[in-house]
Amino acid sequence: MPDGCVWCGNAFHETLDNPAGRVCCGACGVAITHPWPTDAELTSAYAHYRPDSGRFSGIGDAVLRRTRGRLARRLDAIAPPGAVLDVGAGDGALLDALRKRGRQVLGLEREATRPDIRAADVVDIDGAWAAVVFWHSLEHLRTPGDAIDHAASLLAPRGVLVIAVPNSASLQARLFGDRWLALDLPRHLVHLSSPALIDRLSSLSLDVERVSHWRGGQVMFGWLHGLVGLLPGHPDLYDAIRRPEARSRRLSPAKRLATLFAGMMLSPFAMVASIVEIGLGRSGTVYVEARRG
Repeated sequence: MPDGCVWCGNAFHETLDNPAGRVCCGACGVAITHPWPTDAELTSAYAHYRPDSGRFSGIGDAVLRRTRGRLARRLDAIAPPGAVLDVGAGDGALLDALRKRGRQVLGLEREATRPDIRAADVVDIDGAWAAVVFWHSLEHLRTPGDAIDHAASLLAPRGVLVIAVPNSASLQARLFGDRWLALDLPRHLVHLSSPALIDRLSSLSLDVERVSHWRGGQVMFGWLHGLVGLLPGHPDLYDAIRRPEARSRRLSPAKRLATLFAGMMLSPFAMVASIVEIGLGRSGTVYVEARRG
């Protein structure tokens, strides 16, 4: 376990009530995964996370690329001229979309799978960047507090920091507890709330210009996954929509169809829950845009 909180840096002199698989910092309220995984354990956890064939069955990967295209349009509209750094670039879909818009790009990942993706930590990067993006990647980092601090220092004048993360203060996180989709142990190392993220950005003298509880994605699917998981046998909807080689466990065709059918039947309930959650500002993910003055 780290000597202190990987978000605020305080020593764990005091902790809050700790849910299974996490320990909560008494100073900032942010939780970190416990026990803290070794490098070997993380390598094993990521082994089938993003296979070369793609993650999702059917049109899932195409939909994912389309959403990255929308994010690229947003980034191009709000960022000043200049290059964009994507921390946690995945398969490079956002990089491709940004390059089509004339942007220079660099992605960071655990492994360098193509020339524009570097196997490096954000704290090892220098230069001035028009935008730095953490799209559902901040929660995967061992030192997210240091990563945010350094990313803020990389911003060019009027540059923007764009972050989407699971919101541990969401209604779905509270309802589903240890079965919450976005808990994702051990890959998610830090479990942030919307207020904790916004407070940290404000402390870095960044202007928080937008906070969205729907743009960060996964809100309705988080509800669907949780509701399906409450059924007998706790079926896993996330595994059911993934390709066989990307699943966490084997799934028979009959069980997969039953799980997908359950998801379809529960969709209206998930939609209503999502609307309520978004309206209350406590959705399963939070999206933030913060600008350097």
